[in-house]
This record gives sequence, C-alpha cells and structure tokens, in this order.
Amino acid sequence: MHPTFVEIDLQAIRQNILNIRQKVQPAEVMAVVKADAYGHGAVPVARAALEAGATRLAVAHVTEGAVLRQAGITAPIQLLGGFFPQQLEAIQQYQLECTLCNLENLAPLQAFAQKNNTNLPVHVKFDTGMHRVGFAWQQADAVFAELSKSTGLQFIGLMTHLASSDACDKAYANEQLARFHSVVSKAKQAGLHIPYIHAANSGAIMDLPEAHFNLVRAGIAMYGYYPSTETSESVPLQPALTWRSRLLQVKNIQAGDAVSYNGIWRADRETCIGTVAVGYADGYNRQLSNRIHAVVNGRRVPVVGRVCMDMILLDLGPDAQEKAGDVVTLLGSDGTASVPMHQFCQALDTIPYEVTCMISKRVERKYVG
Repeated sequence: MHPTFVEIDLQAIRQNILNIRQKVQPAEVMAVVKADAYGHGAVPVARAALEAGATRLAVAHVTEGAVLRQAGITAPIQLLGGFFPQQLEAIQQYQLECTLCNLENLAPLQAFAQKNNTNLPVHVKFDTGMHRVGFAWQQADAVFAELSKSTGLQFIGLMTHLASSDACDKAYANEQLARFHSVVSKAKQAGLHIPYIHAANSGAIMDLPEAHFNLVRAGIAMYGYYPSTETSESVPLQPALTWRSRLLQVKNIQAGDAVSYNGIWRADRETCIGTVAVGYADGYNRQLSNRIHAVVNGRRVPVVGRVCMDMILLDLGPDAQEKAGDVVTLLGSDGTASVPMHQFCQALDTIPYEVTCMISKRVERKYVG
C-alpha cells in the first residue's frame, strides 16, 4: 500500500449538492464527474451526488461514461466533449447523451439512428463566445432549420458554456447570455421543443441566477471550491478532499547543510528534516519546492528543497518530536492547522481544478461519509 492517500468526504459532496440545489431551485442539477470526478473518484462521487438530489451526470469522454454504467449507475449521462462518428456504437451501448456541436456530425448521427431503429438523445451546443466547440450563435436560424428536418434524434438539451462567469466583471458573461437567449427564442420559433436549457457552470451558479434556466452544471463547486477568488460565496461549500502522507524518516542536520537536489535550500541553524513519502509522481508538483507548507501533528512546517519524484523534505525545527510514520497533511486541515487550497493554488499559479486533477492514480483514495 502506498503511504500517500487522499480522503474524500462523500457527505461533503452531498451537502454541497444540497446547498447548490437550494440556490438554483427549481432548476435541476447536473453533477459534472469528468476526469474521474476531478480526481475524487467518479463512481462514489456520482452516487453521492445522485443521493443528494442531482438528477443528471456529465462526463467528457465515452470511456468515462462507460465506467459509470459498468458500476450500475442508471442516471442520464451527458457526453460534454463532443464525439466522433466512430464512437456511436459505444455511445448507444452505454446509453450516453451526446453533444452535437456541428452539422458535420448530424448526418452520421441520423444514419446511425436509422440503421439501429432508435432515437438518440442529443444536446445541441451553441458557441456564444467561448470559441471552442459549438454552432455559431449567429447561425441559429440555419442550424434549427436543419435540425427540424432531422429524424432519429431526440433533442433533449440546448446549451452553451460561459467563458468568464467566475470573473468580477460580468459584462462578457451577460453578453453571452443575451446571445444564448436569442438562440433559445429561435429554437422555439423553429418549433423545436427542447426540455433542458443549460448554461450555468459553477461561477454562474454563484452569481448569475439569470443563467440557471432549468438545469445547471455543478463542477468544481460540488467538490467544495469556488471557481475563482472573484466569485461570491453565495453557496456554502465544504472541500471534500484532504491529501495526506506519512513521514519516512526524521534526521538531524547542521547549519549550512543543503538538502535535496542542487541544494536550493540550506539550513540556517541545526534542525530536524522530515522526509515524506510523496513526490511529483504522485502529483505533488515540483514547482512547490520551497513555496508551501505541510501540517504535522497540528503545526505548519515548510517544505524545503526540491520536490523529488517520490519524496519531499520538511523543516521540522530543532526541537521536533515527530517520528517515522507520523501523518503529514499536504492539502486540507489537521486540527486547527491547515494548508488551504488557495495557498496551494497561489504557490502553483493555478486553479483548484488543476490541483485535484493532478493527484495521480497511485495515490490511494479513501472514502468517508
């Protein structure tokens, strides 16, 4: 067993979903569990979210949807990341709802549906300003004219994605929403009845109630983090993940001694160095060298020297009482001391999404709650 592990509090997931539901009601909540639930574990997180009242799930790739189906999960699952025609057999096999982003994929969809005598559930995505995937919002009339002639497809969702809902300045998000409202109106004018209208990601859940429509997509908020420092905290959230490891060894070093590769840190006094069983192979980024703290026995101590592939070093201080086997908290809380996510992100110049996703598969996931 690898000594590095993350604890996932499933009750925190449930409570976050309940709080999000209260914020957006009567809209439904789609729980986004792509990327193995942002590193938290897709199957247990999906189950917890559904138990708390989420009605739908979302993934990025067919294989992610397959994992959920093979685990016995029967809730609707949307494939957010588009699709290739060669994937349609698997999409049907695992009963996934695909996202149609361009007319090139319309003919293969119809042909597959007709060949298999089925109606394929489809969400239609419009690009209102993100400029990744989706139909151009300006072409809505032409797109809906084509879709209204299609056969074998069940249009169940109309969607867009907001590029800056987590920014303090909501001008661009509001511009996108205005464009999307025009798309929704044109769908109705074309005679298309599409049950679900969705645009809100976590930032919009917090701050843009006009984006909630009748379905929201809860991603990072479900895991207990706000999408940026610029969003409000209008929904109470509890981080679900705590990352821990253990001390491998504690040793004394003298003033002037250098530690780890290239000696980028030297002791300015006699001290105790604790070696921890975690490194960049576990997703503990090398850029954290000399930039972050960890918590041991309820006290914060600095990470010193280069982060190695499998180990990091802590300056425990000259009077350290720690010993091999003691638990080290890398991210999260231990008693009253903590390494909060915002400090982790600041040290890496990144966002919570990347931090949880970068924790590697060799780190054991333990579930509580």
